[in-house]
Amino acid sequence: MTGVCGCCGALRPRYKRLVDNIFPEDPEDGLVKANMEKLTFYALSAPEKLDRIGAYLSERLSRDVARHRYGYVCIAMEALDQLLMACHCQSINLFVESFLKMVRKLLESDKPNLQILGTNSFVKFANIEEDTPSYHRSYDFFVSRFSEMCHSSFEDPDIRTKIRMAGIKGLQGVVRKTVNDELQANIWDPQHMDKIVPSLLFNLQSGERTESRSPSPLQASEKEKESPVELTERCFRELLGRAAYGNIKNAVTPVLMHLDNHCLWEGKTFAVRCFKIIMYSIQSQHSHLVIQQLLGHLDANSKNSATVRAGIVEVLLEAAAIAASGSVGPTVLEVFNTLLRQLRLSVDYELTGSYDGSTNIGTKIIKAHEERQLQEAVIRTIGSFANTLPTYQRSEVMLFIMGKIPVPGLHPVLPATGSGPDGTRMIQVMLLKSLVQVTAGFQTTNMLTALPSSFLEPLLSFSLTEDPEVRLLVLQILLSLIDRHDNRPKFANISSISDISMLKLKVDKCSRQDNLFMKKHGQQLYRHIYLGCKEQSSGRQHYETLFTLLGLLSVELANEEVVVDLIRLALALQDLALTTDEALPVYNRCAVHAVAAAYLNLICQLTTVPAFCQHIHEVIEVRQKESPHLLPEDVFVDNPKLPSSLEKVEGGVLFLQSKITEVLGGSGYNTERLATPYVPQYTDEDRLSKRKSIGETISLQVEVESRNSPEKEERTPAEEITFETLKNAIVDSVGMEEQERERRRQVVEKFQKAPFEEIAAHCGARATMLQSKLNQIFEITIRPPPSPSGTISSGYGQTQSRSVPIYEMKFPDLCVY
Repeated sequence: MTGVCGCCGALRPRYKRLVDNIFPEDPEDGLVKANMEKLTFYALSAPEKLDRIGAYLSERLSRDVARHRYGYVCIAMEALDQLLMACHCQSINLFVESFLKMVRKLLESDKPNLQILGTNSFVKFANIEEDTPSYHRSYDFFVSRFSEMCHSSFEDPDIRTKIRMAGIKGLQGVVRKTVNDELQANIWDPQHMDKIVPSLLFNLQSGERTESRSPSPLQASEKEKESPVELTERCFRELLGRAAYGNIKNAVTPVLMHLDNHCLWEGKTFAVRCFKIIMYSIQSQHSHLVIQQLLGHLDANSKNSATVRAGIVEVLLEAAAIAASGSVGPTVLEVFNTLLRQLRLSVDYELTGSYDGSTNIGTKIIKAHEERQLQEAVIRTIGSFANTLPTYQRSEVMLFIMGKIPVPGLHPVLPATGSGPDGTRMIQVMLLKSLVQVTAGFQTTNMLTALPSSFLEPLLSFSLTEDPEVRLLVLQILLSLIDRHDNRPKFANISSISDISMLKLKVDKCSRQDNLFMKKHGQQLYRHIYLGCKEQSSGRQHYETLFTLLGLLSVELANEEVVVDLIRLALALQDLALTTDEALPVYNRCAVHAVAAAYLNLICQLTTVPAFCQHIHEVIEVRQKESPHLLPEDVFVDNPKLPSSLEKVEGGVLFLQSKITEVLGGSGYNTERLATPYVPQYTDEDRLSKRKSIGETISLQVEVESRNSPEKEERTPAEEITFETLKNAIVDSVGMEEQERERRRQVVEKFQKAPFEEIAAHCGARATMLQSKLNQIFEITIRPPPSPSGTISSGYGQTQSRSVPIYEMKFPDLCVY
């Protein structure tokens, strides 16, 4: 019998004998290296036997696992690993099938050591670049099993950590093996991403919790090389870095779902960290896709709690700032549109206290302070994203936001606002705060193109409203737009210092574009400054901001003509504070005096006219002795000491227009313009804010009619054009302005006081005249057209025109198309 056994053993196939020889009698001795070299040489010499070698090794490993002979299991896996590393032939595909079968057997085991052993072998296999593709290989089991290992809940924390790290390495191996192989099952399919991404996020989050326990330095140094968080983050970054354009959505959607399911938006920290990893890992040209998904998710959660929405907005803030440094695609206005919509919804929720009758969350209590925090987060996000945009895009965003603000008289309240006038007012405030953020740090060389009339005129119309908060926001926006040399902080403290060189102002020469801007919009700005000082509800902040605006106009946009107008404006403010017709409170009158004094002290030193400076300083010295309550140092303090009334403000405490005109006229300034008191013009903007009577409503219409009236259609004789003519055309005529104002006043007064019969007769005369003009036009147009065929003769030898229908006319060939 012994001979028979030996004979049968000798008849066994050679590959089986070579495989059996690598296993020692005692598994403690490990792999027999000499015999392993023989097996490797045989596999390389006869590659067609490789699949049989793999099948036999797999059979032995399965038997050893079942018999709990784990020493031989480790030897079999080591042999498989060495064969994989050594053999790169066309027959390796069949061998790989046996290899994966053995790895699967190990991963199915309930022994942690076998699971880790199988994972390590799979990772080695994943790093091998195969020469030939495989059409039938599937990794679905490995994705599921490795994801399960990532969520291991083994009792021993050290073993649990090892199992989870093995699962992370396994997922990393699956991604490396499949992501670039088009013949493999698509790893980016939702069925795979929904397992891989949450597994990575789970370990990233649990790693944060363990790190927050702050282990001792010794423990930290021991585990530094095997940190699950670092491994998870590296794997997550590698996964995202391999994502192509069409795969971004499938990779980001599980992240959003994971944050939703585990309520991680409210904490913000982990969600922000996740999306920072995403934004820095994906290719920069794909960043806008992530922004789009975040915007869509924000809309989908528009009826969720304010803390959840605030968390999404914070994440959007970080992601948008990173995306703006690369390619943001077509999402610039989409970002702002979504954020403004959320701002409007938050205002509605705060005022109405409900989510529009939603049944699933209608029982939730809406907390006003949480909605306010959300609104602040949205405004910060708008500002942060706008600061990364170039100037031309920021101008578009400013126009876009301005178009969203409900302007009284122009268009009705925004749709979907069921909160009434309070909602409209809050939306105005929130959108203006957003504009404050967008315009912060705004720099432009051409004010005309950066601030078109379509933006500036609606903005200025808000400075006429009765709401002091709205007016202050408008002034802050204007300051940001005009300040191009960071001079704004230097005007923060209003004072009448004798030497403004201490402020270190940056004064640049006014460019041609700046001159054109002030030529077009200067009178509007002066008017709004004057009316802002006139408001009874204006407080300390308003007057300080108005002074800063005057100062910035002087150092940023001032030429000689602008300086003259600003001095006239300051003197007009002094007259405003002196008059008793406006019923201004004592504080407001003192504040207007202080603003005028501080500004004249500033402008006199900027003009560097000694006599002008002397007069201003003399008045200030008199005020310091006799009326300190007319100077900014005593008015703009926390507890100003003011008199009960301002009845006797005269003599040396006032700035004299005649004196200023005289001293500036000697330096070449326009004395005629200086001697003319400034009077603000009332324009169409009053219709947008404080319309008081029907007469003002129709004033614009009457003005157009009066300009087109036929009584004024007189042909003037040709005038010789000389240098003086051109000069007079360029320089604004003060007399013409006065006549224009008087004519407008008369027209408005006529429609306010004239009897109805007279107004009806005037309108009837205009209608009759219009009808007569139309009749003349119709007579000309309905005459028979001349016939292309010429004329025909009548019976009495006279020629008679023949009207030919147009479809019968014969046209030359060149006229026919």
